[in-house]
Amino acid sequence: MHSSAKFSAAAVAAALALTTLTACGGDSSASGGEDGKVKIMVGGLDKVIYMPAMLTQRLGYFKAEGLKVQLLTEPAGVQATTSLVAGDVQGVVGFYDHTLDLQVKGKQVESVVQLAQAPGEVEVVSNKAAGDLKSPEDFKGKKLGVTGLGSSTDFLTKYLAVDSGVKTSEFTPVAVGAGQTFISALKQGSIQGGMTTDPTVAQIVEQKIGKVLIDMRTPEGSKQALGGLYPSSSLYMNADWVNGHKGTVQKLANAFVKTLKWMSTHSAEDIAAKMPSDYAQGGAKLYAESIKSTLPMFTKDGVMPADGPATVERVLKAFNPNLKNATVDLKKTYTTEFVKKAG
Repeated sequence: MHSSAKFSAAAVAAALALTTLTACGGDSSASGGEDGKVKIMVGGLDKVIYMPAMLTQRLGYFKAEGLKVQLLTEPAGVQATTSLVAGDVQGVVGFYDHTLDLQVKGKQVESVVQLAQAPGEVEVVSNKAAGDLKSPEDFKGKKLGVTGLGSSTDFLTKYLAVDSGVKTSEFTPVAVGAGQTFISALKQGSIQGGMTTDPTVAQIVEQKIGKVLIDMRTPEGSKQALGGLYPSSSLYMNADWVNGHKGTVQKLANAFVKTLKWMSTHSAEDIAAKMPSDYAQGGAKLYAESIKSTLPMFTKDGVMPADGPATVERVLKAFNPNLKNATVDLKKTYTTEFVKKAG
């Protein structure tokens, strides 16, 4: 399925079945919000790029705002988006770029808290393939890992290829998720390289299975690879829901902004100590290192960087036929109304 394909009924049904399973005992009403109950789907709760979601929960900031937030997890952001569109959850912690993709498909979704200004993604290459995979120009004929087809890792891989003169039809994206599934695909050689985030990156380097080819964990790395700041991890929600539940959205923004401020004044070790211990699969020291490598991507105030949306639009239009000739109203893809009032 191409990344621009419409959500199939089957995909929506599957996402519904999945989220119903993970959401046992939660508030089953799709509206949510009235009593402070909010379901948020995260595109991988244990990924460092989405760390503010669990960290906000662990710091007690949702509770302090009178919210009952249920965090659910999906290995790829694209499934999280499907859950939002299906009305199954009220919010997603995932990549901002989905809001542009969805607008072109007739769905108004907006980022209400911009958690990050760089992708936090890394293109890694296996040691076996490193000899003939030295840059995106070498993507031709390769099998490259992405979390899911139509996910942001898929989007960014396609952009890096096209930007280096390789057509999207000339390489094969392979959906391998993240963490252990990504690592074993790299080990087995079913992919030669791929795009992933910490803590997976730190584990690959530590286990000497592969090395970093393109690093987009810092604003500098983002500018180098993509030509500008690339707003990525965000809390995004259906615009209609936001407009109908402004009080709840304000509380969510307050909680997330508090977390971003806390992160900017604490060490990677402090942050690691607050997170669930099973997130540190490669050990506590390695987990703290992976947080340290990724910390530069986060904003301190949840505000969308001024030139960020235009960079995302340019990147998506480079390879996505769905967006190429479409007019995107960028102002409708995010709001700073809530974060400006927070803190």
